[in-house]
Amino acid sequence: MVSRVLVAMDDSEMSEQALRYALDVHEDAAVTVLAVVGEPSAMFGIATAIALADDPGQSAKDHAKPVLDRARAIAAERDVEITTEVRTGHPARAIVDRAEAFDTVVIGSHGGSLADRVFVGNVAEKVVRRSPVPVTVVR
Repeated sequence: MVSRVLVAMDDSEMSEQALRYALDVHEDAAVTVLAVVGEPSAMFGIATAIALADDPGQSAKDHAKPVLDRARAIAAERDVEITTEVRTGHPARAIVDRAEAFDTVVIGSHGGSLADRVFVGNVAEKVVRRSPVPVTVVR
């Protein structure tokens, strides 16, 4: 029986679908939504700005707020409470690192912009290959 579900979300429709799926299929489970703010590099302006902020942790939370607010709204539509978390780093690595504390991971098949897919790579594929728990990929 699945009692703890980790749902990875970004600002994409696919990640919203992943949350809806998790809430519908695992209705009795505790759901945690994880938003990952990318690791700093020359190609990722937001991540670099977060790293250079006076309070990087608060800056990461500020950048993840719209995603987590949307996650809370989706859960509220179903009258369900969720837990939210923000991590910094490479999305696939951060998701896999958190996965061991859960029974399953639910993730959208792809997310973000074309640039995210080109530069970051296929996060869902990496999570499926490396996760210590079962992963459901939602399209």
